[in-house]
Amino acid sequence: MDSTEQIYAQVREHYSSASRTAAPKYGESVAKSFGYSEDELSNIPEDANLGLSCGNPLAITSLKEGETVIDLGSGAGFDIFLASTKIGSSGRAIGVDINDEMLARAEKIKASRGSSVSNVTFIKGNITSVPLPDVTADLIISNCVINLVPYEEKNLVFKEMYRLLKPGGRVAVSDILAKKPLPDQLRKDVAMYVGCIAGAAEVADYQNWFREAGFKDSVITDTQADLNVYLDTNEDGTKKSGDCCGPVAAVSACDGGDEAKKATPSCSSATTDSSDMGRTDLNEFVGSYKIFAVKD
Repeated sequence: MDSTEQIYAQVREHYSSASRTAAPKYGESVAKSFGYSEDELSNIPEDANLGLSCGNPLAITSLKEGETVIDLGSGAGFDIFLASTKIGSSGRAIGVDINDEMLARAEKIKASRGSSVSNVTFIKGNITSVPLPDVTADLIISNCVINLVPYEEKNLVFKEMYRLLKPGGRVAVSDILAKKPLPDQLRKDVAMYVGCIAGAAEVADYQNWFREAGFKDSVITDTQADLNVYLDTNEDGTKKSGDCCGPVAAVSACDGGDEAKKATPSCSSATTDSSDMGRTDLNEFVGSYKIFAVKD
């Protein structure tokens, strides 16, 4: 892969493009496949769901009224808007994202919802260095974002989670992790990186980073969800028929249906840079994992 600075630039470019596109039925179908209920989706602004999730972090733990939750890599606000419905007016739901266009989309959605989301705040920041005070949060969530951080800096995210949590605070993360060492060809593929595949660490890495940050224990479980849902779902939310996927493509680099694909430069490279990898099942290399830890 390229340098750390280049990786961040490529990720920002991809997600800026994703922020400008939305296929609501596609996003709904993806979200349901990762465990979001009809009731939960009815409480989330439709425009906040870009089909970028790989799990449901809020299903891993419960939120109480008055608690403060921070979403690392909040995007258009999908999970943070849902969290805001669980903590009441006395709670705080804080979304952190580095991408200006995602933040602008989230703020526009927030403005359209009025006082019903007065407990929601969005701030700009890298999740390796969050501009918030120590011991701010009761819960930290993240959904398919930590894998986008360059490997050399991933440990900083875990240190930030420990710093930001109050004693007894929880971490509930959904992320894509590697089931085995990934081939160099895949690791070096830019489209695969922005699509949350090439940058996936292994379970042992996450366990080590939790321990190094100060957490005594962590629970990391493969949900067995089918990651090919990103590739097998049409823009209208229906399942593609036949052998749809062709050469392997990046998981969320090519999400959002046909219009999103046209607007996303990395989607075209996903089928050219990786064309000689054949019709690869994404589930062979990576999985959707639910991750939980508590700060003593």
